[in-house]
Amino acid sequence: MTPVELSRTVLHAVRRAVDDGELSVTVPERAVVTEPGPGGCGDYATTIALQLARPAGHPPRRVAEILRPRLAGADGIQDVVITGPGFLNISLDAQADPVTGLVRAIRDRGAEYGHGDALAGQVVALRVPYEVRAEVVADAVVRIVATQGARGTVEHGEPVNLRPVPAPEDPAPLGPDAAQWALLHPAPHDRPRITADHLVQREGNPLFRVRYAHARIRSLSRNAARLGFTADPGPVDTGTSNGSAVGAGPGTDTGTNIPLLTPLADHPRILAAAATHRAPDRLARHLVTVADAVLPFLPCVLPRGEEKPSAAHRARLALAEAAGTVLAGGLSLLGIDAPEHL
Repeated sequence: MTPVELSRTVLHAVRRAVDDGELSVTVPERAVVTEPGPGGCGDYATTIALQLARPAGHPPRRVAEILRPRLAGADGIQDVVITGPGFLNISLDAQADPVTGLVRAIRDRGAEYGHGDALAGQVVALRVPYEVRAEVVADAVVRIVATQGARGTVEHGEPVNLRPVPAPEDPAPLGPDAAQWALLHPAPHDRPRITADHLVQREGNPLFRVRYAHARIRSLSRNAARLGFTADPGPVDTGTSNGSAVGAGPGTDTGTNIPLLTPLADHPRILAAAATHRAPDRLARHLVTVADAVLPFLPCVLPRGEEKPSAAHRARLALAEAAGTVLAGGLSLLGIDAPEHL
């Protein structure tokens, strides 16, 4: 069960509680599912009970107690434990593999992974000043809201409803990709830095890390083809504290302790939030999170030395390629090239 599927399962439990007359609330559009926090347990946790407590007229823990048996009985869930004021901590069935489901979902949707209907049928009318950053942000917003079913329009003049802090100077000398990033990565209320730092090919440059991660993944796919194998979704073994697969043997934990899973599963939520709040910077920062999570994983994707390609290598490659799909799709929405080579 992937985090996206688990979120749907949580909402289904809420809907059942409403239908049974135990909760009187409007079923929310989404349920946030994350890794358990301090004091938590299991594979995932959700704050849905705290979210619904006030409209339900019950303490959060009581809402959690109502939802717990409905969650515990769902397919793919082994146990549900309530901690703190009402956190629901969820342990998945040992046979359920979150990696396979998530990777398959990304492969099935391709560049449209994360697209949804949060703004279906809406027209997002943007009025911006004659300023380069405002125009670049508006252009990205139009692309991003389209992923959620909306149509964006851009006009100049008053009253302005999209006015990010202007760039202190012309970003054109940075080149198209670095200029886009320099204007879109900062929050709207932050002044963008128009400096050569955006061109430096080092770890300290977030744009470089994102584009480098994508190029590395594409290189791994090419090298795997030369070795005679391709990606195939499956359980991914993990053998180090940072979640990298290192050829761990039988009995190694799989799936839920891979840091990369959370940002990949979170991509639909981030994309919907970027569209709803007209905030391309949220997507830009999310791509940095994905890149930083996938880069430590990449050295262990291909066979080493005399090692022969195996199902584990195919599964690792599939997970890496899923991250590459998210990076490429996100960069495209920001108007930035996703390089095959870097």
